[in-house]
Amino acid sequence: MREINDINDLMTRFGSYLMLERGLSSNTVAAYNDDVRKLLDFLDVEGLSPCDVDEGDLHCFMGGLHDIGISPKSQARILSGIKTFYRYLKIEGYIDNNPTLLIDSPRLGRRLPVVLTVEEIDAMISAIDMNEPEGQRNRAIMETLYGCGLRVSELIDLRISQVYANEEYIIVEGKGSKQRLVPISRVALDEIQKYLNKYRCRLKVKSGCNDILFLNRRGGKLSRVMVFYIIKKLCESAGIHKNISPHTLRHSFATHLLEGGANLRAIQQMLGHESITTTEIYVHIDRSRLRQEILSHHPRNRRSS
Repeated sequence: MREINDINDLMTRFGSYLMLERGLSSNTVAAYNDDVRKLLDFLDVEGLSPCDVDEGDLHCFMGGLHDIGISPKSQARILSGIKTFYRYLKIEGYIDNNPTLLIDSPRLGRRLPVVLTVEEIDAMISAIDMNEPEGQRNRAIMETLYGCGLRVSELIDLRISQVYANEEYIIVEGKGSKQRLVPISRVALDEIQKYLNKYRCRLKVKSGCNDILFLNRRGGKLSRVMVFYIIKKLCESAGIHKNISPHTLRHSFATHLLEGGANLRAIQQMLGHESITTTEIYVHIDRSRLRQEILSHHPRNRRSS
């Protein structure tokens, strides 16, 4: 068996394995590294090497996460990173047996995501101040996020060369650098063209950002935090009292498609979900709304109230 001589060097090589061999994004790699570091800190206090860990040690670690109030969802994510780390140790010959094989993830209740109505999304778009320099850019961002169901990381990485206006689709680079074709509405394309003509053309674009579609006022790439701030501000301006994020527009996109009769497989492809089970959460949202509608509008229920 190989010995771990330098834990920092091992973590660097683990990160390279995740990115190059597993094809994970830099954000996912950083999250996995952070999860493993939590375990390493625990082992350091216990005087244990990662190679000496057994199932009991891992149960103690997971129990500690529970005791300090880490949510089951976060516990499951941390355990996922640790399991990947131990699979890597086995592949590289540091351990004979993987101690994580019999460790079960915490059971998670299925929480339905927050969804905006079409009227609320219209209200947010109407709340954009078009007198501000970034007004047209923010309008194009809203139409693209909601109209294409993009993740915020996919939006900020979207390139001008990936927008095919005549064919009305865009090429999106999703998780694991996997590309997919996503239809884009003429409304969104028109707002993008106005943004290019009225705002972006005036910016002094930073090096390496010439092909990036959405830029900040300094000509650099937008950050995820900045998009989050834009969405939250529009939500407040529109008087919407929901805890939303850019991802809420993605949920709304999928839910409204399903309500409109779209095929679940088509929604899966547009969202870039590897598994149909991930997309099926929107069926639960649709059923939940259907139940609400029945309770609100069925004459028997109205009579009882």
